[in-house]
Amino acid sequence: MPVPGPGYSITFRVEAPPSASAAGELASAIGKVGGVTTAFDVVESHTDRIVVDITCNALSDDHARDIGDELERLPGVVVRKASDRTFLIHLGGKIEIRPKIALKNRDDLSRAYTPGVARICQAIAENPDDARRLTIKRNTVAVVTDGSAVLGLGNLGPAAALPVMEGKAALFKKFANVDAWPVCLDTQDVDEIIHAVQLLAPVYGGINLEDIAAPRCFEIERRLREKLDIPVFHDDQHGTAIVVVAALRNALRVVGKSLADCRIVVCGVGAAGSAIVRLLLQRGPGDVIAVDINGIVHRDRGDLDSNLSWIALNTNHSGRTGTLHDALVGADVFIGVSAPNLFGAEQVATMAPRPVVFALANPDPEIDPLEAQRYAAVVATGRSDYPNQINNVLAFPGVFRGLLDAHARTVTDDMLLAAADAIADAVDGDRLNASFIVPSVFDSAVAPAVAECVRKAAVHVGT
Repeated sequence: MPVPGPGYSITFRVEAPPSASAAGELASAIGKVGGVTTAFDVVESHTDRIVVDITCNALSDDHARDIGDELERLPGVVVRKASDRTFLIHLGGKIEIRPKIALKNRDDLSRAYTPGVARICQAIAENPDDARRLTIKRNTVAVVTDGSAVLGLGNLGPAAALPVMEGKAALFKKFANVDAWPVCLDTQDVDEIIHAVQLLAPVYGGINLEDIAAPRCFEIERRLREKLDIPVFHDDQHGTAIVVVAALRNALRVVGKSLADCRIVVCGVGAAGSAIVRLLLQRGPGDVIAVDINGIVHRDRGDLDSNLSWIALNTNHSGRTGTLHDALVGADVFIGVSAPNLFGAEQVATMAPRPVVFALANPDPEIDPLEAQRYAAVVATGRSDYPNQINNVLAFPGVFRGLLDAHARTVTDDMLLAAADAIADAVDGDRLNASFIVPSVFDSAVAPAVAECVRKAAVHVGT
């Protein structure tokens, strides 16, 4: 099912004979082992040889090595080196700080720094709210992690989490002009994390929690919201939930169903799954059936923690028990944020007519999208190489832009639902179809629309 993509983009510098067929032979060798050639550049030319940079997409590190080996099997070909383009863009990090003002002479320095800056310090000491007006606080977000749930890779720790947090900060700037900064904490103790964020909070207008494992992510967010006067938003929970609710609203328009009449199966009840369930319940679905590794969540299961107990009390009104496959029978919607390859087309066939399947596990979804399409009317994944990518970047930049613009002090469900509606509304009736239920992540209209809806919701509740 996976196809070569730009995440494994490799450039091979190759010496080859100067024949007219050299380019075709090199590209054919790459294609023979499943690579996809994307660029071919001659960097040196001699009477007895040419040196070329040939760039291709691979599936993995092992696949890239196989491609290099296949190139070297060609007569007269030598691979000088292989450069991984993903590693190259990370050299030295992906973000930087630049001053917004010119510092050309003594006068500039005396206003930006001493002695003039002392007047600004005194003004803030007299009126702390002026920090939002006179410092970076008005436009700055801390991207906080403990490295315990990095992407789908698990507990890698704070240093290994830093590239993800840098990327998050770059997306904040790109899509919403928010200045975000990675804060990777060398602790996984709940109390220490909360205390650390409290200590650094004066610098920031918002806290974006990221890649913190469940269930402690729930407690960390809850307690920080109680202690801080700035919004705290766990993107793995709420960003995912916002985009899923938006996509589902449009998917149900495609299939002609009402949410109030739908039975929805949510597979995976960690951070993302729990938030999806909680936000969906605000919209009044017919029923939600939550499923985890131990099967359907119901009130009589003996292994429920506080999060699962809440889920059990508020879902599964029909008291269903059994496995994921049992839950799918007759269901209108499947939303997966769990693990790869859990079911196949035969299970989709047991769902209600014209079912909706959101298989969002990354990189490999709960079901092969091509298999799901045999019976599902709408299919979405978390991948960029299939239609209908459910991607948090549709939500979090605009959400924080709106929160910062409103000087919000907290985050409410009304704000999250407003963001979901803004994303759904970005796909108008002329463009809506089974392969286009959410806008492109590069649609420049999305973040401003989300920001404005969140800002209005924040002002309405007086946060």
